[in-house]
Order: sequence, then C-alpha cells, then structure tokens
Amino acid sequence: MNTWTRAALTFLVGVVIWFMPHTEAIKPEGWHLLAIFTATIAGFILRPWPTGIMAIWGIVVAVATNSISMVQALGGYADGNVWLIVSAVFFSRGIINSGLGKRIAYTLIKAFGTSSLKLSYALACTDLIISPATPSNTARGGGIIFPIVQNISLAFGSAPHGATSHRIGAFLMTTAHTINTITVTIFLTACSGNLLITSLGAKLFGYDISWWEWFQAGVIPGVLCMILMPWFIYKIYPPEIKETPEAPVMAQKELDRLGRITKSEISVAIIFIFCILLWATAIWTKLHPTIVAMIGVLACVVTESLTWDDVLGEKTAWDILIWMGTLVGMAGLLGKMGVVAVFANYVSQLLTGFGWFWASFFVSGAFVYSQYFFASGTARITALFSAFAAILVAMGAPIPFTILLFGLMNSPGCTLTHYSSGVTPIFFGAGYVPQGTWWRVGLAISVVSFLIHFWGGTLGMWLFGIL
Repeated sequence: MNTWTRAALTFLVGVVIWFMPHTEAIKPEGWHLLAIFTATIAGFILRPWPTGIMAIWGIVVAVATNSISMVQALGGYADGNVWLIVSAVFFSRGIINSGLGKRIAYTLIKAFGTSSLKLSYALACTDLIISPATPSNTARGGGIIFPIVQNISLAFGSAPHGATSHRIGAFLMTTAHTINTITVTIFLTACSGNLLITSLGAKLFGYDISWWEWFQAGVIPGVLCMILMPWFIYKIYPPEIKETPEAPVMAQKELDRLGRITKSEISVAIIFIFCILLWATAIWTKLHPTIVAMIGVLACVVTESLTWDDVLGEKTAWDILIWMGTLVGMAGLLGKMGVVAVFANYVSQLLTGFGWFWASFFVSGAFVYSQYFFASGTARITALFSAFAAILVAMGAPIPFTILLFGLMNSPGCTLTHYSSGVTPIFFGAGYVPQGTWWRVGLAISVVSFLIHFWGGTLGMWLFGIL
C-alpha cells in the first residue's frame, strides 16, 4: 500500500468509530476521543507517516473537534515516566559512545567463549549487564550486541544466505535476539515499552510501579529464561560448530584494538552503577526515577562522556517524547471519561465463570500472541494494554499484579515473527535464519517463555508480597 492508501484506511477507522452507535454510559466527547485514539493507533500500525507525525495528527484532530482542550492534549508531556525514557536514552548514548558496552562483551567472550553455548551465555550476560541503563532494547541489541555477533559469526566462517550460515551464525543470531527480548523483563528501565506500561497503568489506576517492584516481579522469570533459553535454542536449533577455542583470541584482538580503558569508560561505569543503586533504593530515598536518570545524564555531560550535541542529535529520544506523550495523555483522559471502565465491565461479564486469576492467564496469552498482528511491542501495548488491564481489574485482579503481569508479557511475543519488535528486523535481516525457520523456532521459544513468565512472575509477586 502507498502512503495515501494507508492514510485513508487510518482516517476510515476513526470515522467509522466516530459515527458508530454507542452506549449512553459513554459521553459523546469520550466516544469521539476513543475514535481519535483508535485511529492514532491504527496509524502507528499502518504507518502512512512516521509515528511522531501520527501522534501530532491525533492531537490536532482531538483539539480541532473540541473533543479535548489544548491543555489536556499536552498533559501527557508532563508525565514523569515519559521523561524517564527520554533521559535514559540520552544516558545509553553515553554508554555506546564510551565503548563500555563493547569492552564488557569482549571481556566476557575472552573469559567464557570456548564453546558456542558458552558464547551465547557471554552475549546474554553482556545484554543483562547494560540493560538497566539502556531503555531502548533496539539500541542495545542493534548498536552493541548485533555487530559483535556478526563479527564472531564471520570469524568462524559462518556467512549469511548460504550453506555456512548454520555453522554458528544462525544459532547466535537467534539466541542473542531472544535474550534481548528477555532482559527487558528484569529491569523497568531496560525497555521503553516497560515504562509505557507503567505510565498507562498510573494514568488508568492511579498506582505507580516502582523500579524495585518491577525487579521483584521480573527477576525470577527473567533469570530462569536467561539460563534456559540459550540451552533450549541449542537443542532445537543447534549450531554445527560446538567448540570455539578461537573466540577468546578474537576477543583479545578486539580488546587490544580498543586499547586501555579510557577515562570516559570509567566515568560512565561509575555513573551507571550509581544510577542503578539510586533506582533500587528509591523506596527509601524517595527520589523519582526520572530525576535519577536526569542525574545520570548531567553526570555524563559534566564528565564529558556525553555532549549537548549528542543530546540534540539523539533522534530516538525526541521521537519517543512526541508519540509517547500523546498516547499517555489520551489514555489517561479515556480513563477519566469512563470509556475504559465501560468496556472492561462489558468484557468481564462475558468472562463470568472464570476467577480473575485464570482470566489473567487467558487474557495475558491473548496479549502475547496478538503480536502476530503488530510490528512492534509498543504498538501492541498502546492498542491493548488499557482495555485488557481494565478487564482484569474489573474482575477483581489486584492493580499492581495486573500492571506487572502485562509488563512480564511484554517479552514472550517478541520472538514470534521477523517484524515483531524494533530490534527483530536487525537480527533477522542479517540473513542467517530463513523466515520459516524464524517463525517456527520463535513460536517454540514463545510458548516456553510465556509459561515461565506467567508462572515465574506470579511466584515472584507472591514471594515478595505484591500478590
């Protein structure tokens, strides 16, 4: 479809809902905002124009039709979690610029990379270590992990699009991508989608999930998946090369090329650890996570690990600010206007006979496998979280459990297709794994991941007193 066809379909979605008969329980302005909100989401999926432009369209139409005021339209830009993501993306640029991420990866490969399975665990540890301070798993996976995986694969004579792709490249690409989708489970600040969920949850239900609560819910399923998934993929999609004694030598050459650890790397490492400690102790310090992230950015600038030009040039962060501010604001207004509550009560009546816990199992499964219809986790969260979460709360599910549950479900569906998240096309596009194999192996991974995330997350929330 060309741009104007996509735009016409987006407009049509809004018009159809706008004029659709609806219950009197929803006021006209609430229904009109729902139509605009849904059309905006459709625009995110169809992408006639970039996501930020579609968000601005949403604001313009909502205000021009008097569905909301200008102050209401811009209210989402005052949300703390939106600025947390923006600030953390700036901070992650400091990590990438300093070379610290690459040094961590090659150091781990040098120490543990004597077999293909150990290599996959070394890459997993790299992703895990840097994930708390890189809220863009696309930047983390595509900017740091992917080039390393590609270099290792080629060093072992495993080239894409050919007979040698299965030597080791296909296995490492699949494993590195899977791990990149799993580390987002453990840390709130490891993925922008996590922060979108907590922002929407706070707007809808008035409950703020802390960094520590997220860690408590995600650490058990996240660590279990970190341990099991490389081995599981090794069994269902094994590499031809099992032993890799050359990998530590190659890693040493890369470390030699990086040279001695720089002042910038030391500064970023200290700031990184300091921010994690502040995020983890916010329950006692009362520091807002956004302020901690901003402290990290300022510290990077003061130590010259980051420049103001770097901040101005970080297009991802400014793009997130535009579209996420719009969505968070609209979602909050839909909650205040009672639109979400009406929908949730209707669906919860259809689920009569199920308790809220088993309903959460089926609803979260639907949330995960709806990823087949979305080209990013963010689009899926935007489209479904508010409605699905409201259904479970209406059925009696505790609010913290509900928000955290969908946070856990952010991970499993990202392995299903070759377009399922922002980072996925990078690893798939390398050409090591055929599309059919990617879908088949990804489905198997998702089933195991979903079960571990649901039951492991539930166990974690019960053990730590959240549930």
